[in-house]
Amino acid sequence: MSITSFHPPARILMGPGPSDVNPRILEAMSRPTIGHLDPVFIAMMDEMKTLLQYAFQTKNELTFPVSAPGSAGMEICFVNLLEPGDKVIICQNGVFGGRMKENAERCGAIPVLVEDTWGAAVDPNKLEETLKSHPDTKVVAFVHAETSTGACSDAKTLVEIARRHGCLTIVDTVTSLGGSPVKVDEWGIDAIYSGSQKCLSCTPGLSPVSFNERAIERIRARQTKVQSWFLDLSLVMGYWGGDGKRAYHHTAPINALYGLHEALVVLQEEGLENAWERHQRNHQALRAGIEAMGLQLAVKEKERLPQLNAITIPAGVDDAAVRARLLQEYGLEIGAGLGEMAGKLWRVGLMGYGSNPRNVLIFLGALETVLHDLGASIESGVAVRAARAAW
Repeated sequence: MSITSFHPPARILMGPGPSDVNPRILEAMSRPTIGHLDPVFIAMMDEMKTLLQYAFQTKNELTFPVSAPGSAGMEICFVNLLEPGDKVIICQNGVFGGRMKENAERCGAIPVLVEDTWGAAVDPNKLEETLKSHPDTKVVAFVHAETSTGACSDAKTLVEIARRHGCLTIVDTVTSLGGSPVKVDEWGIDAIYSGSQKCLSCTPGLSPVSFNERAIERIRARQTKVQSWFLDLSLVMGYWGGDGKRAYHHTAPINALYGLHEALVVLQEEGLENAWERHQRNHQALRAGIEAMGLQLAVKEKERLPQLNAITIPAGVDDAAVRARLLQEYGLEIGAGLGEMAGKLWRVGLMGYGSNPRNVLIFLGALETVLHDLGASIESGVAVRAARAAW
C-alpha cells in the first residue's frame, strides 16, 4: 500500500454547513487530550453548560452538548419526549420537518403534518387550526431555521400557540443558534437542539440541547423505556449533571469539546446581539450584490435567514456546472437545493466566522464571473460595488 497522510485543500465554505472554522477553534482542538473524567475536564464541562445557557438564552439546568451531530440532537428530543401512541404535530416547510416525522414514527408516535410551501415560513394559523382538530396532541415540533430553503419561522408565536393548547414544543435551531435570535426562556421553548458546525463555527459532530422543567417532568412520567440507550437522558445526565461528580456513560469527544468551548467563548466575547447584527449586515450586502446582477433570493424578505441565502437559479443555467467551477477555480463551496428545491436554487451560507465581508465579496465576484462565462443573462461588473455600498 502507498496511502499517505491526508491533507485537504483549503476551501471557503459557503454552503449550508459546515461553515468556515475559526482558527482559534482549530488551535483549541489541538491541545493535549486528557481523560473525560479528569477533574480539569469536568470543570470545563461546567463552563460549557454556562456558555450554552448564554447562547440559548436560558437558565435550564439540563443544557449540554450531545456527543453526536445535530441529527442526534433531534433524536434525543423525540425519543425522550414521545412514547408509542402519542400524537405529535409536525410543521413541515422543508426537508428537516420531514426528518422530524421520521423520528416520530420510529418512536411509535402518531405524526400529524402541518404542511407549508417550501421556501415559506410555517403558517401559525394552520398550526392553530390543526391543534383544534387534534386536541389530544402531546407535542408540537417545528424547524426554526429551515436549512433546506433559507426560511425562518416565527418561533415565539408557534410556541405560544402550542402552549395555549397544552403541548410541549421541540424546536430545531441547527442553523439559527448564534446567527439569529433564539430565546429559549422568553419564548417558552421546552426542548431545543442545534449543531456545532454552523453559526458557532466549530467542527461538525456535537449537538447542543436544552430541556426545561416541563420537558423533564414529561420524561420522568414516561411509562416506557426510552428506545435508545445512548440517548436516554436519564443516563446521559449522570455524566453531564451533578456538582462536579460524573458517572461514566460514554467516552466524550474530548478535543471536539475543547473546540466547542472555544467557539462559545468567541461568541461570548462578541456578544449575542452583535453576532446577530453581523449576520444581518453581511446578508444585506450579499443581497445587494445578488440583486444588482439581476438574480433573486427565493424567500420573502420578512422570512429570510441572514445566514442561509437561497438564490434562485436563472433559467438555462446548469446548477452543477456553476458549483463545480466555483469549487475548482475558486476553492469556494456552495450548496445545491434539496428535495423539491433540487436544481432550483443555490444555498449560500454566511455562518459564524464565515459571515464576513471577505467571503461576501469573493463569492459575488466569482459567481458573476462564472455566470458571465456561461452566457447567463446577468448584469456584469456591478455586484461587488453594490455590496460595498450596502455596507
